[in-house]
Amino acid sequence: MRAKRQGAGLGLALALLCIALALTSPYFLTPRNLLNVLVQSSINTVLAVGMTFVIMIGGIDLSVGSALALTGVVVAVTVEGGAGVGGAMAAGLLCALGIGAANGLLVARLRLAPFIVTLGTLSVARGLAFVVAGGRTIQVQPPALRLWGEGRLFGFPAPTLVALALVLVGHLVLTRTVFGRHLVAIGSNEQVTWLAGVRTARTKGAAYVLSGLTVFLGALISVGRLGSADPIRGEGYELDAIAAVVIGGTSLQGGRGSVPGTLLGALFIAVLRNGLTLRDVTDAWQKVIIGAVIVGAVLIDRFRDHPRMTRT
Repeated sequence: MRAKRQGAGLGLALALLCIALALTSPYFLTPRNLLNVLVQSSINTVLAVGMTFVIMIGGIDLSVGSALALTGVVVAVTVEGGAGVGGAMAAGLLCALGIGAANGLLVARLRLAPFIVTLGTLSVARGLAFVVAGGRTIQVQPPALRLWGEGRLFGFPAPTLVALALVLVGHLVLTRTVFGRHLVAIGSNEQVTWLAGVRTARTKGAAYVLSGLTVFLGALISVGRLGSADPIRGEGYELDAIAAVVIGGTSLQGGRGSVPGTLLGALFIAVLRNGLTLRDVTDAWQKVIIGAVIVGAVLIDRFRDHPRMTRT
């Protein structure tokens, strides 16, 4: 019931934002601009679905932006080397899953702090992206890869369809599977969940691997949209993904949240950023405003979890 109320509140806020932008800009409601918003939100939505699983267990993954850059570079370099699209996608998938598995191993098995672990892999992945790419931008030509970013089905952009399909699958996994129930239980009380016989370390590790899988899909969309890969791609993507999850109602403490809420959070960020651009707000001020929205969402999350907080 709480999740439904939160979703309804965020949906209302998103609707009011859209109305305000429609009244202040004649370009906002044009079909071209609305499709642009959907496409722009796609990568963030994809990454945020994986982030939802991680935050649901009380973790965090700061490496997704750098991992996306490295995965994209691996795909591009493999294609450039003549391995073919299938081989390139397989190499990219192994790269992304490998980063997710490494994060999961360090966090779940070795019990290291998720913030420190993923901050470290953020730096490692970014550095490796520069090493693999040789510091250059690599062009990607095969239509089978460009399709992920430029393709359309029934008039809808492929990135949007991938994001919506992932949201549906993520929602079903979280709400209709034993694995999903275990994620929620671990976030609520890991010790009690372990005592109940759940293999908590394996489940936590799997959450990070799933985050790696969404990184792979995000990298394919990124490479397909821009027709290239470069080592600086994805900077700040981790912050947008975390923001979408938190704005969508998932608790940073774990144990509560929803994938549809994450979708609304990603759309809210995309619409807000699009509206600020239409109003000619500079990039610097956009960062200030979006940062303030993120802080506000965290404060709401804090008071939601501790409604009787008092000043000390």
